[in-house]
Amino acid sequence: MKLTQYSDLGFRLMMYLAMCNNKIVTIQEVSSRFDISKNHLVKISHQLTKSGLIESVRGRNGGVRLALPPEKINLEMILRVTEDEFDLVECFDPQHNQCVISDVCKLNSVFDDALEAFFGELRKVSLADLAKDSSQIESVLMPFPGTSTVKFHNYTRPIRVVK
Repeated sequence: MKLTQYSDLGFRLMMYLAMCNNKIVTIQEVSSRFDISKNHLVKISHQLTKSGLIESVRGRNGGVRLALPPEKINLEMILRVTEDEFDLVECFDPQHNQCVISDVCKLNSVFDDALEAFFGELRKVSLADLAKDSSQIESVLMPFPGTSTVKFHNYTRPIRVVK
């Protein structure tokens, strides 16, 4: 199984929002910090807003933030919003199943159990778990727009550029 880039970016967006402690964040900020496509993030944030996981705030100081406390959002919730296909094998999809042995095959139940175990693990991890002690993540993100970086030995640190 391989998750889509859409889900990957959705996880990054949600982790960043959890790190920001309910602060309203612009999509441009997230795009700049992660050095990823703003257009992709707009689509993903729209989907996550429709699902009720994030809320969109309009206006001059608008942006997005988590709609629920990070402790209440687990990774399965995010994945179910950002992925729409969990058919690991053909027989998981009754409409397109062409397998002649699917009625007697035991393989589909093994994959079904494995998929449920996968979701069970994702259910155990909340955004709060991922945002806890986020200083390492913060240290590798691109600097905020309007900042530069200063390199000290093997550590790069963003600094605010004052004009």
